[in-house]
Amino acid sequence: MGKTHASLQQPTRLQTEDGTPRRVGVEIELSGLPFDTLVSHVADFFSANATEESRYVHAIESDYGLFKVELDSDPVKDFEIDTGALPDTLAEVADAALELMDATAEKIVPLEIVGPPIAFTDLGDIEALCVYLRELGAKGSRHALHYAFGLQLNPELPALDARTLLGYMRAFSLSYAWLKARQQVDISRKFTTYIGPWPDEYVLLINDPDYQPDIDQLIADYIQHNPTRNRALDMMPLFAHLRGALIEDKIGDPRIKARPTLHYRLPDCDIDNPDWSFAHVWNDWVLIDDLAADDSRLAAMADAWQAHQRRDMDKLLSRWEKESAQWLMSPTSP
Repeated sequence: MGKTHASLQQPTRLQTEDGTPRRVGVEIELSGLPFDTLVSHVADFFSANATEESRYVHAIESDYGLFKVELDSDPVKDFEIDTGALPDTLAEVADAALELMDATAEKIVPLEIVGPPIAFTDLGDIEALCVYLRELGAKGSRHALHYAFGLQLNPELPALDARTLLGYMRAFSLSYAWLKARQQVDISRKFTTYIGPWPDEYVLLINDPDYQPDIDQLIADYIQHNPTRNRALDMMPLFAHLRGALIEDKIGDPRIKARPTLHYRLPDCDIDNPDWSFAHVWNDWVLIDDLAADDSRLAAMADAWQAHQRRDMDKLLSRWEKESAQWLMSPTSP
């Protein structure tokens, strides 16, 4: 098993409001390995057995909980043929068709590893898993133009009140340009709609110091400006957890899975790049997590961003990601 490239940092707030350790779910999209081979490698890594839930979804019961390996395409996953119920000749034809579909899908559809909630302090195993799979031939976004593979984080929050959520939303919105530059979003993903930023008018709204909504107003404003799950930071799973009927009525997207977490979708999965690591993705998120907890630094950064937006000519000549880096990389104001 290979060595990790960077130590995994921990945020300031490590517990939820009920005193339990905060956890994060990780989703890794990749290619380069046949589906069955990937299932076998993940099971071997966790010294666990794999169970077939369907042709394209296998479950692995690890010490952390249930990992799933699947083809990241609902139409493909939902396509099943009971060849045992067919006459022998038709069964042979159906088996051949399924094998052809397998081979084709694995070339154009990402394979995905979906992990259970894991304590922040146990994420070293996710870093080690990424290294392990890279050494076995896993490939990421850079390998082909049509690949648009991501590494998604679903971190639990220290609390679910409106003030806490707004802090995270402000921190992310002010750091988006910096994060996008840091994560080197692959061109294949830049052309997709999956990781769109929040609109500028919404960023202005939530960073107004007079904006102090309750949870219902916060959710209503978000839906008005972001009526989709296709955002770099997707709040829909969290809001579905808090106000499920409202999200069902206003959005009605069956892909939204209610959970008490954020859904951070921006980073690439560049797993076959030896200079890339899960730790780099996670450590950048930790900076956002800590910024969200620092009211004074967050307010000062918002003031700086608003001043930047007002500088018409300077806005054309300067880059906010460079200025915002000073707020993220230093615990004190620049």
